[in-house]
Amino acid sequence: MTRGRLIFVFEAEIFRSDRAALRLSPGLDADFKEPALADGDDDGVPDKVRGEHTPIRVPCQIEPKTDDALRMFASGNAPHARAELIFHFADLERLSLVDANGEPLLGAGDRLATLYTRDGALVWRVPTPPGLFAIEVSPLGFGLPLRAPRRNLLRVVFEDRSSGAPRGGL
Repeated sequence: MTRGRLIFVFEAEIFRSDRAALRLSPGLDADFKEPALADGDDDGVPDKVRGEHTPIRVPCQIEPKTDDALRMFASGNAPHARAELIFHFADLERLSLVDANGEPLLGAGDRLATLYTRDGALVWRVPTPPGLFAIEVSPLGFGLPLRAPRRNLLRVVFEDRSSGAPRGGL
């Protein structure tokens, strides 16, 4: 039985966040549960430590939302971008991106780097910074077979990260 398929397939190059690397110094901030700040290059400005796995290319369907929307901050415009990608669990399973419990290994904090056509032509390179990071990962469907339904689609929402303080202060 079929589990459905993606339409208008592209390939997304994703850098999965290496959560194990965060356990190293300086690690996770205990209060905010995000990478702690450290001044690794002695320039007086704290830097976030971010570990990433090697990039992977995953077939996807693109649901574009926002690209370079105007957002005014005290320091000027900080455009906002958002993209939704739909993945098929069959592709994730084939690429070993599903754990033993059937949960996807794509998660919050993973970074979308580029989008390609199926034949490898570059469609979009995400400017980094600010980058696009996964903020929501949720299954969409549970397949077509009625006797043994299985999850078939995974929706991942990517958004940029703010690069300034909102107009009018914090």
